[in-house]
Amino acid sequence: MIEKMQGNIAIDGPAGAGKSTVARLLAARLGYLYIDTGAMYRALTWKALGLGIDLEDSRRLVELAEGTSIRLEDRGEGGIAVYCDGEEVTRAIRRSEVSRYVSIVAGVPGVRQYLVKLQRKMAASNRVVMDGRDIGTLVLPGAPYKFFLTASLAERARRRYQELLASGQQADLETIMEEIRQRDARDSQREVAPLKPAPDAIIIDTSQMSVEDVVARIMSLIAVAGQQG
Repeated sequence: MIEKMQGNIAIDGPAGAGKSTVARLLAARLGYLYIDTGAMYRALTWKALGLGIDLEDSRRLVELAEGTSIRLEDRGEGGIAVYCDGEEVTRAIRRSEVSRYVSIVAGVPGVRQYLVKLQRKMAASNRVVMDGRDIGTLVLPGAPYKFFLTASLAERARRRYQELLASGQQADLETIMEEIRQRDARDSQREVAPLKPAPDAIIIDTSQMSVEDVVARIMSLIAVAGQQG
């Protein structure tokens, strides 16, 4: 039974696959804490851009990470607020400029090493839904429930386009598609914790699925795993 389940849930996938929305809803349904690791990298990218730091300067980015306070505040129902050095940046980190450069910052080995330590501490309760790009493979390799969400490039670009329009930002679909394509390449080809499914992750193609469909599918798979366990 899901009511009796224990253990963290890892959800990975590329940009626009719907993992953050799914993870947030799943956490709310299960009464788990939702941890958006991508928001942590976005917050650091937002700060670096604001300070005019050269994103090719890995040493400076590591120093920045080690000197930055990033906090995720649970707002109930799976929602979170993101704070960077005490300033709420929940909306600011979703701007297109941050999305364009976050994979560069996230690809710095020292930055990942530092933030992974923080993420593991957050998961110490053993009752979290954590999403990102290396959760099942690196951050929480021992999580009993691992899922990898994917979708076609066109569908992921369309979702991102609609998201930006809904938030009042200007957007161009072709530009977004190219940015996601480049981000996929950087994420999957980086030396440290590249984007890929964990060997024991269940892969779900969300291209033709609604968010509710994906959540229901994961809930069903967790229930089945619980009965087998």
